[in-house]
Amino acid sequence: MLYYHKELKVIYKSDYQIQKAIKEDSLFKIEEGLYSDKKNADFIEIINKKYPNYVLCGDSAYYYHDLTDFIPVYFELATKKNEKIRSKHIKQIRLTDDLFELGIIDIDINGIKAKIYDKERMLIELVRRKKQMGYDMYKEIIKNYRSQIDYLDIEKIEKYLTHFYHSDRLFQMIQDEVF
Repeated sequence: MLYYHKELKVIYKSDYQIQKAIKEDSLFKIEEGLYSDKKNADFIEIINKKYPNYVLCGDSAYYYHDLTDFIPVYFELATKKNEKIRSKHIKQIRLTDDLFELGIIDIDINGIKAKIYDKERMLIELVRRKKQMGYDMYKEIIKNYRSQIDYLDIEKIEKYLTHFYHSDRLFQMIQDEVF
């Protein structure tokens, strides 16, 4: 479990006791002001603690949905427009409130609960950013969507599309590429 320094002050009662726990290896300093009871904290757990209002998106979402075996270089996180994330391991995507809320689900990543956009939302995002993606990765993800066609909720896709510009064009692209 992760703790901020102020949370540890309540548990350990003093900075001396916190430092003692660190020396005894019952507590580990992850970064300034953030501590863990495990030597190696999972980065998803750190994200959950530091940025509670995020959603995994982009290449990270495709990877965790098993739509690609390409391991992302950094975590792509969607946030509302007014939030700021400063980390060299994270690429932040700022969204309007209505787009941010669209299609959020919870998944389990190595025993840690994480927020991610569902496959239907990510299919829309895939066709929206087709030109920004590498050709091989795009084709791999489309191929995997085709193999899961029976599990996709078409009504959900249609509902989501009403929130996007050029929804007719996006729907046609989805029809042409996947169905």
